[in-house]
This record gives sequence, C-alpha cells and structure tokens, in this order.
Amino acid sequence: MESEFITYQKFNDPALAEELAQQLEQHNIDYVIEEESSTFDPAFTYNPLAKEYALKISPSDFERATGLLKGDEIGNVEGIEKDYYLFGFSDDELMEVITKADEWSAFDVVLARKLLAERGKEISEQKIEAIHQQRIEELKQPDPPQTSWIVIGYICALLGGLLGIFIGWYLSTFKKTLPNGERVYEYAEADRKHGKRIFYVGIAVLIACIVYRILPIFGDGY
Repeated sequence: MESEFITYQKFNDPALAEELAQQLEQHNIDYVIEEESSTFDPAFTYNPLAKEYALKISPSDFERATGLLKGDEIGNVEGIEKDYYLFGFSDDELMEVITKADEWSAFDVVLARKLLAERGKEISEQKIEAIHQQRIEELKQPDPPQTSWIVIGYICALLGGLLGIFIGWYLSTFKKTLPNGERVYEYAEADRKHGKRIFYVGIAVLIACIVYRILPIFGDGY
C-alpha cells in the first residue's frame, strides 16, 4: 500500500512529522514518513541540513485529512495568546492565509478565519469551498517556460554529461501534488517535449562517448 502514498506535507524536523502523524492516526488515516533530500545539488555534495521528512498518505485521504486537522484546531485557537504573529496581520494578509491554505498550517488557517470573523468579515462555508476550488485551478497551471534550464540541459546533453540526462528526465516527468491529492505535470507541454529530447540526446551522446572510448581497446587486440 505504501507505493500508493504521495507526499501530503514536508518537514525539516522529524518531530513535527511525527506530531502530524499522531493526529492522522487518531482519525484512522494510514500514513508513512520517509526521509529525503530537500533539494537537488548539481555538485552532488553532502549536506546533512538539506534533509526533509515527507509524510505521505493516500491521495483519496487528502481533503479528508485537511478537514479533520482543521477541526482539531478549532478548540486550540480559543486560548491563543494575543502576541501570536497572526494577530498583527491585516485583513488582506489574513485573507491570503485562507486563500493559500496549502502554504500554511491548519492552525493558522483556522485562526485567520476566526480573526476575520471577529473583525466583522466572517467567511461562509460556501465561500471557503469556492476559494478552495479556485486555488486548485491556479495550482494546476504549469510553471513559466524553463528556458534557462532547457538551454543548460541541451548543452550538458550534447557534452555527454549525466546532468543533461537528469534535467531532461526532470523536465519531462516531474509532477506536483495539489491540495486535493491530484497530481499534475509541473511544466508546460512544450517544456516537457524539450525535456524528452534532452533526455534522449543525452543518452545517445553518452552511449557514443562510451563506444568511442572502448573501441580502441578492441582495436588493440587485432
């Protein structure tokens, strides 16, 4: 079943991942925590601080988990101290927390909604759902054209470097996970096509380089 899980949230601190895992366990939501590197380092240098801990669940549990976590935080926001940083947010900033709920903790989203209500700007459940759907549509949009990476990819591929193969593979296959558990391609179709070309060019050049180097070995035997 673990192979069907995808990343729900990432943490730099394993304790935070375990804390969320305990909440999910209370609601009988299956999960797995995996340690992974937070960034790709072209120099392939080891950085122990670049580790992240991905908490993964089934895509079908994403919206249910988010709803349950927000429900858990409703009681917690009641006794929050006034020095909590969200109290200093403007109405527009609080609205942004709600609009981009996927970038904030469930606690912050619940508190932002409560603060707006106290300021006379209560948001209905229907409005919350509309905001959520609009956010999904925004996140579905592919990233801007990756011109620089495409150029670098072609150069590296033509030079026979593994980096070119990696860039091509990444551009053509990488997907992002939406708040509802849906996975969509990160990059536009045109960039993905370039990625495929870069990948195959890199493979072809790498094979040619290998053949070029081993042919003299066989030639010396005759």
